[in-house]
Amino acid sequence: MKPLFKKVPPIELLSSAVGIGGGIGSVAFLTYVLHCPLLIASFGASAVLLYAATSSPLAQPRNLIGGHAVAALVGATCYLTMGETWYAITVAVVAAILLMMVTDTLHPPGGATAIVTVLQHGNYLFVLFPVLAGALILLLFALLANRISPYRSYPHHADKVKKLPAQYR
Repeated sequence: MKPLFKKVPPIELLSSAVGIGGGIGSVAFLTYVLHCPLLIASFGASAVLLYAATSSPLAQPRNLIGGHAVAALVGATCYLTMGETWYAITVAVVAAILLMMVTDTLHPPGGATAIVTVLQHGNYLFVLFPVLAGALILLLFALLANRISPYRSYPHHADKVKKLPAQYR
């Protein structure tokens, strides 16, 4: 029987906690305390990839920035042409995912960004602020926090990653 909890080295947990706290904390602080709206729901899903699944191709900087940008652009275009409708949301998610696939910027939270952009009545300025500005803050903390663990390489370079000790595999 498989154990209920996976053994994770404490340094890995620390690296993730610093990234999540720094990235999401900064975006939330700017939104709530300084009244600079940067927080969108899909950033929570990006945090999982950036700070806990760092070696995933979907977590790399190109995917984070490109995926959110493509999805927000598509969402804004759909909102501006179709309004806040069920079909605008549907077209936005379909087109965003297909465009992320062909531009090699697939980032699963981008699907949510397309929906959020339509629901927030986002225009093309929405792409820059909050989407790209917030994603850049998350990326900054990913670059910093993922340096804490000797078992991480971010952006991911498979040839530079040290293997976890046997007791954690």
